[in-house]
Amino acid sequence: MEDIKGIKKDAREDILKKLDSMSEVLCLKRERDVCSRLFEFANFMEAKVVLLYFSRKGEVNSNKIIEKALSLGKIVVIPVVNNDKFNIQLMKVTDPVEDMIIDEDNVPQPDINKCKKVPVKSIDIAVIPGLVFDEKGGRIGVGDGYYDKLIPKLSATTRAVALALEEQIVSQVSMDSHDKYVDIIITSKRIIYKI
Repeated sequence: MEDIKGIKKDAREDILKKLDSMSEVLCLKRERDVCSRLFEFANFMEAKVVLLYFSRKGEVNSNKIIEKALSLGKIVVIPVVNNDKFNIQLMKVTDPVEDMIIDEDNVPQPDINKCKKVPVKSIDIAVIPGLVFDEKGGRIGVGDGYYDKLIPKLSATTRAVALALEEQIVSQVSMDSHDKYVDIIITSKRIIYKI
């Protein structure tokens, strides 16, 4: 188990170095390409209730995605993580500025006093963050494990979709038994369906 943790840590560091070495202009172009593919993706366009995230370093920036989803009339749901209880609450966000507070990791998250809770089974499509992916749907996130607990709770018809730059795709991701796969990865160049 300790071996896999070390391998994952190294994989995160390798991807972050690779992304840091890219020019800001190139990163922004690739992220725009990912967003364009997402907005052309039938599962996303048909979805009424969309689970999104506020991005951290190394994750595809989600700010424009949240704004666009709201402008399309979608119900946008963003998770709130509770580090003390190690759980996630899903909250409906109508204003990505007014409905937010900054958590201890300096990441915006919904204010549970302003936003309404949304049941996990009502999510039509779940956009899952991550840093490293493979073509089998393996993913390495920031290491908190929240999404590995959330993915199995999604409805059987809900697609778990990840967004990534092509540079974040590796030949194989080392997975623990509790790690969960995503169904689809949308990159700056292609859409990868889990093999």
